[in-house]
Amino acid sequence: AAEAALAQELAALAHDAGRLDERLAGMGEGAALRLASAEALALGWWTGDRVAADRLALWLSFRLGATGEDGRGLARISWAARRLAAGLGAGGPQAGLAAILSLPGPDAGWIGEAAEALAPLTLLHPATRGAAAFRFWQQLDERPDHLRGLEAAILAARLGAPGRLPFLPMALAGVGGLTASGSAARRLAGWLTGTHQAVLAALMRLDRLRQWHLRASAAVAGLQGRTPPLLIGCLLRHPMVSAPQAQEETGASRAAVERNLTLLEARGLIRE
Repeated sequence: AAEAALAQELAALAHDAGRLDERLAGMGEGAALRLASAEALALGWWTGDRVAADRLALWLSFRLGATGEDGRGLARISWAARRLAAGLGAGGPQAGLAAILSLPGPDAGWIGEAAEALAPLTLLHPATRGAAAFRFWQQLDERPDHLRGLEAAILAARLGAPGRLPFLPMALAGVGGLTASGSAARRLAGWLTGTHQAVLAALMRLDRLRQWHLRASAAVAGLQGRTPPLLIGCLLRHPMVSAPQAQEETGASRAAVERNLTLLEARGLIRE
């Protein structure tokens, strides 16, 4: 009933989620990975695991920077980024609950009971399904307090996935959708507003990334060799890249990678 009353808001969200899906079609998997990391960082501000973008990039690429109590928060946000992006592989948004969250013991009785409780949601729009799953998962006694909210958000994002992007952004423009309270209609209205704003924020991020890609491609158009465009593709996938990592991903020599990194820096495309 709440979904029917919010048909116009749901249609607006679906329209822009479709635009986001189409935009990603021309930008490749790297852009989706960048959005997954950004969404995980935004969720960290809601859960209290406030991790800087450079720390997450260092951890995802090199497993550096996770120490002490703060390190556990970094590990949780890293897990969130990996689970959001996992649908790019074989899992897909329609994978089971244990697969989406990478939980051990997929045959555990409570996971089966949770899947059974969520089964009627298949009749709803994916965004509505995600909202209901989010509220449901937060009430489970089987999950530790420090994981319950983050797991609920990842589950909701994956269930609400619009298509090529394996998750529905929810927190890139704030956490209003995650904190809406009141009746089912009020909660769903807040959820749709929050996710719509997050989708628009994701579109703006992709626009900035696409503009950088066009500018970088034009800046190296006159250069010979295959290393410059391969290096730009590597930088498109990752917010932070080391010379050894770029060497491995491009297949170029260390000297060629370092020479081209210096060139890109000199042309104002990257910074050390």
